[in-house]
Amino acid sequence: MGFFGFGKKKKVLDLTENYKRQLERAEQARASQKNSSASGTGPFSFFDSPAANDSSETEVDLSSTEEKRKRLAKRIIEMTEKMEDIGNQIYHLQQRLEVLERKFDVNRI
Repeated sequence: MGFFGFGKKKKVLDLTENYKRQLERAEQARASQKNSSASGTGPFSFFDSPAANDSSETEVDLSSTEEKRKRLAKRIIEMTEKMEDIGNQIYHLQQRLEVLERKFDVNRI
Protein backbone atom coordinates (compact mmCIF):
# COMPACT_ATOMS: atom_id res chain seq x y z
CA MET A 1 0.00 0.00 0.00
CA GLY A 2 1.36 3.40 -0.87
CA PHE A 3 -0.06 5.70 1.76
CA PHE A 4 1.65 9.07 1.97
CA GLY A 5 4.16 8.02 -0.67
CA PHE A 6 5.72 5.22 1.40
CA GLY A 7 6.42 2.11 -0.62
CA LYS A 8 5.41 3.84 -3.81
CA LYS A 9 7.19 2.61 -6.90
CA LYS A 10 8.40 5.15 -9.41
CA LYS A 11 6.48 4.06 -12.48
CA VAL A 12 5.53 6.58 -15.09
CA LEU A 13 2.78 5.97 -17.61
CA ASP A 14 3.45 7.85 -20.84
CA LEU A 15 0.32 8.28 -22.93
CA THR A 16 1.84 10.66 -25.46
CA GLU A 17 3.36 7.93 -27.62
CA ASN A 18 0.06 7.09 -29.32
CA TYR A 19 -0.56 10.77 -30.09
CA LYS A 20 2.94 11.13 -31.55
CA ARG A 21 2.35 8.08 -33.77
CA GLN A 22 -0.92 9.56 -35.01
CA LEU A 23 0.82 12.83 -35.89
CA GLU A 24 3.56 10.97 -37.77
CA ARG A 25 0.97 8.95 -39.73
CA ALA A 26 -0.91 12.11 -40.61
CA GLU A 27 2.26 13.82 -41.83
CA GLN A 28 3.24 10.76 -43.88
CA ALA A 29 -0.24 10.60 -45.36
CA ARG A 30 -0.11 14.29 -46.30
CA ALA A 31 3.31 13.86 -47.88
CA SER A 32 2.17 10.83 -49.86
CA GLN A 33 -0.98 12.66 -50.91
CA LYS A 34 1.09 15.58 -52.19
CA ASN A 35 3.37 13.19 -54.07
CA SER A 36 0.46 11.29 -55.60
CA SER A 37 -1.40 14.46 -56.58
CA ALA A 38 1.72 15.83 -58.24
CA SER A 39 2.41 12.61 -60.16
CA GLY A 40 -1.18 11.85 -61.19
CA THR A 41 -2.35 14.45 -63.67
CA GLY A 42 -5.17 12.45 -65.27
CA PRO A 43 -8.85 13.04 -64.57
CA PHE A 44 -9.09 9.75 -62.62
CA SER A 45 -5.81 9.90 -60.73
CA PHE A 46 -7.57 9.42 -57.39
CA PHE A 47 -8.09 5.75 -58.33
CA ASP A 48 -4.31 5.31 -58.49
CA SER A 49 -3.57 6.30 -54.86
CA PRO A 50 -5.36 4.49 -52.02
CA ALA A 51 -3.32 6.56 -49.50
CA ALA A 52 -5.76 9.45 -49.85
CA ASN A 53 -8.39 7.47 -47.93
CA ASP A 54 -5.91 6.78 -45.13
CA SER A 55 -5.09 10.47 -44.77
CA SER A 56 -8.75 11.41 -44.40
CA GLU A 57 -9.17 8.74 -41.71
CA THR A 58 -6.17 10.03 -39.78
CA GLU A 59 -7.52 13.57 -40.04
CA VAL A 60 -10.80 12.30 -38.57
CA ASP A 61 -8.83 10.59 -35.79
CA LEU A 62 -6.92 13.81 -35.07
CA SER A 63 -10.11 15.83 -34.98
CA SER A 64 -11.69 13.30 -32.61
CA THR A 65 -8.65 13.53 -30.34
CA GLU A 66 -9.00 17.31 -30.34
CA GLU A 67 -12.68 16.95 -29.46
CA LYS A 68 -11.80 14.54 -26.66
CA ARG A 69 -9.19 16.98 -25.36
CA LYS A 70 -11.72 19.83 -25.39
CA ARG A 71 -14.33 17.72 -23.59
CA LEU A 72 -11.76 16.68 -21.00
CA ALA A 73 -10.72 20.29 -20.41
CA LYS A 74 -14.37 21.27 -20.02
CA ARG A 75 -14.98 18.47 -17.52
CA ILE A 76 -11.92 19.47 -15.49
CA ILE A 77 -13.11 23.09 -15.38
CA GLU A 78 -16.56 21.97 -14.23
CA MET A 79 -15.03 19.74 -11.55
CA THR A 80 -12.87 22.54 -10.18
CA GLU A 81 -15.87 24.87 -10.08
CA LYS A 82 -17.85 22.24 -8.15
CA MET A 83 -14.96 21.77 -5.73
CA GLU A 84 -14.80 25.52 -5.13
CA ASP A 85 -18.55 25.64 -4.52
CA ILE A 86 -18.36 22.75 -2.06
CA GLY A 87 -15.42 24.42 -0.31
CA ASN A 88 -17.47 27.60 0.07
CA GLN A 89 -20.40 25.62 1.46
CA ILE A 90 -18.13 23.94 4.01
CA TYR A 91 -16.75 27.33 5.05
CA HIS A 92 -20.27 28.73 5.54
CA LEU A 93 -21.27 25.66 7.59
CA GLN A 94 -18.24 26.15 9.81
CA GLN A 95 -19.21 29.77 10.35
CA ARG A 96 -22.77 28.76 11.29
CA LEU A 97 -21.45 26.17 13.74
CA GLU A 98 -19.30 28.79 15.43
CA VAL A 99 -22.31 31.08 15.77
CA LEU A 100 -24.39 28.27 17.26
CA GLU A 101 -21.59 27.33 19.66
CA ARG A 102 -21.38 30.93 20.85
CA LYS A 103 -25.15 31.11 21.19
CA PHE A 104 -25.45 27.96 23.28
CA ASP A 105 -22.20 28.66 25.13
CA VAL A 106 -20.80 25.17 24.48
CA ASN A 107 -17.35 25.94 25.91
CA ARG A 108 -18.54 26.67 29.47
CA ILE A 109 -18.69 22.97 30.42
